[in-house]
Parts: sequence; C-alpha cells; structure tokens
Amino acid sequence: MRLKNTAVLTPLQFNKRLSDKYKAKIYLKREDLQLVRSYKLRGAFNKISLLNKKERKLGIVCVSAGNHAQGVAFSCEKLKIKGIIYMPKNTPKQKIDQVKILGRKWISIELIGDTFDEAYMHATKFCKGKKNVFVHPFDDIDVIAGQGTVGLEICKQIKELNENFDYIIVPVGGGGLVAGLGTYIKAENSEVKLIGVEPEGAPSMSKALKAGKIITLEKIDKFIDGAAVKTVGIHTFRIAKKLIDFILLVSEGKVCEEMISLYQSDGIITEPAGSLSVAALDDLKNKIKGKVVVCIISGGNNDISRYPEIVEKSLVYKGLKHYFMIEFSQKPGALRDYLDNVLGLKDDITLFEYIKKSNKERGPALVGIELSDKKDLRPLLKRMDDAGLIYEILEKESPLFRFLV
Repeated sequence: MRLKNTAVLTPLQFNKRLSDKYKAKIYLKREDLQLVRSYKLRGAFNKISLLNKKERKLGIVCVSAGNHAQGVAFSCEKLKIKGIIYMPKNTPKQKIDQVKILGRKWISIELIGDTFDEAYMHATKFCKGKKNVFVHPFDDIDVIAGQGTVGLEICKQIKELNENFDYIIVPVGGGGLVAGLGTYIKAENSEVKLIGVEPEGAPSMSKALKAGKIITLEKIDKFIDGAAVKTVGIHTFRIAKKLIDFILLVSEGKVCEEMISLYQSDGIITEPAGSLSVAALDDLKNKIKGKVVVCIISGGNNDISRYPEIVEKSLVYKGLKHYFMIEFSQKPGALRDYLDNVLGLKDDITLFEYIKKSNKERGPALVGIELSDKKDLRPLLKRMDDAGLIYEILEKESPLFRFLV
C-alpha cells in the first residue's frame, strides 16, 4: 500500500518477436517504464517512507551507480527529507542529471571513487560520523521487500492473462531484486524456475553461490554499471541461495547486441543491465521451448552518448568488426593494391592509422574492418596471406584492442 501512489504498475508485455525466435511465450516486465525508469524506486521509497520523525530529521545517505540514486532522490523530494547521494565518478552523466532533476533542493551529490564499492566505503564512513540513516541499494530488508512488489505484480498479471509461467529471468547485481521478487514468486508457486543473470565481468553472486559464502571480487568490468558490484549483500545472499535455481553469465557484447535489437525491433530503450535477462535467452533456448517465460527489463536509463560504444561492442561480439596491425610496403600504390585485390567487395575500412617512415621499406598501419557477414573473415585472411602481407589480428586481451573498443 505504501507504494500505491508512488510506483506505477508497469506492464507485463507479450513479445512476439522473441516468442517466435525461441518458440516460447516470452513476456517482458517493463520496469524501464517505472517513474524513474527502473525498479529501484520501489525499494528506496519503501525504506525511506518507514523512517520515524527523528530519522527523517537527521536525513539520509545512499550510494548508487545511478538507478537507486534516482529512487532515493525521488523519495527525498516527495517526502521532504534531505539526502546525500554518493556515486562513482564514472557514473553516466544521464543518470547524474536525472538524480539532480528528481531530487531538486532536497539532495546533494558526491562523486567519489571509480567503482560502486569505493563510493560505498566513503558513504558508510560519512554516515557513522554524522549518524544519518544509510539507505542501502540492495542489502536491506525493507529495500528487498519493496523490490518484491515486482513479483507480486507479475503474479497478478499472469493470472489475469490466464497463464502459468515456468521461468522468470532476473538481472542480478547486489541481489536485491532477485531476493525480493523471488521470495514472493516462490511462495506463490515453488515450481517456477528462478534464473539469475549476471555480467560475465562481474559474477559476484555466481562466485558466492559456488563458494557457499560471500566473497569479494578483486576486479570487475564496469561497463554493465547497473549490475557491477564486487560484493553481494549479506541478506540478499542468504535469501538468494535458497531461491535461485541457477545463474547464467552473459558477455557485454551479447548485452549490447540485445540492447540494439530491443531498440530497433521493439522500440524499447534499455540500459546495459536492463537487457541482461533477454540476453540470457540464447543460453536457455533448449530449456524454454514451449514454456511461458518472464524477463525483467530492469531499467532504461541509458546515456545516448554510450551508443557508439554499444554498437562497436555488438559488432565485435557478432564477429563483424576486426582490428589488424598490417605491414604495408612504403611504395606508392600499396594501399590501392590492398583495396583492389585484398579487401572484399562488401568489406568496409572503418579505421586506418598510418605514419609514413621515410627511411624504412615497410611501415605498420592500424586497420579496422567491418564485414557484412562473419563468414567473410576467413576469405579475407586468405587473400591477405596470398598477397604476402605481414599482419596481426588484435585480440580482445590486447591493450591496443581495449584502447579501441
């Protein structure tokens, strides 16, 4: 009831494209259409609305990679409570700007640390000194309960559709969403398979479940920022380990591919973490055939400036974009010969960096090539070999590759 006039009832939408692709009934729970464009409003408002007068007067502090911050900012403005919000320095500008708009004069922002965990350390240290109430983004029972309302809504909506669902696929960062909605859904129907999905570069829950205890990852990939945490919560781990049937890890390239597909085919704008559940469907295609599946679209706060990088990562993942260091003869016509006799008719050079060295017979060039079909790579390499070119394919582990992509 506390959320009735705050969080909106987000739609559970049947997706024909995905259903046809996987020969299943795929429904998308559209938390990207929430008031702050993510489910995080539910937990933040539920927690903050329960504070007593003394706690409200002291004010609140939170730490967030973006979405929890927006939920807290909205709640502070609505309930007229002062809040300080700690965010990592690399938080997308779009999320920072939204926090300012939602919180108005009731919040202030501290950008500190390179990761969520570093910002968390500073926020909790501040709280202990000032005695402000700390509103944890996931490891708090009231926050978890708020996120659980997503599960309550899904169960009601499925019944209204005269369906029984078999799988629910949930993105996992710190574990608040999967613990909250999982508790409600498993209580309603223990036969439903609860599948967690984590970024391949930040498998904190996966590692914890395998180890049987909470562990802290030494390093994480921050690209899927909404689900990039080094350490899951004490409460969330305790709950999740009893509820999650299994966890899948998805690469950032696959996530980017799904972000683009959702946008171009369905008009759905997601942030990287928001498309995790859909990105996991490929790995489940044999299990879900003929089943009813719910995917949580957890958020849609994506900065438009990130799209070139998202497109690039998607092309690399699909095998359509490759980078080379190629030794060219430094005589006139060498590049023309490459274009005429080596490059395929549908291949496109997207990057060419070369500095002429007048005292050398050969010189290296950095070349980016986009293919129309990933099958075109092998013929391209054969033509390069036949032409006697000396070249190196830049691998993902290469520092130069990471500089480019």
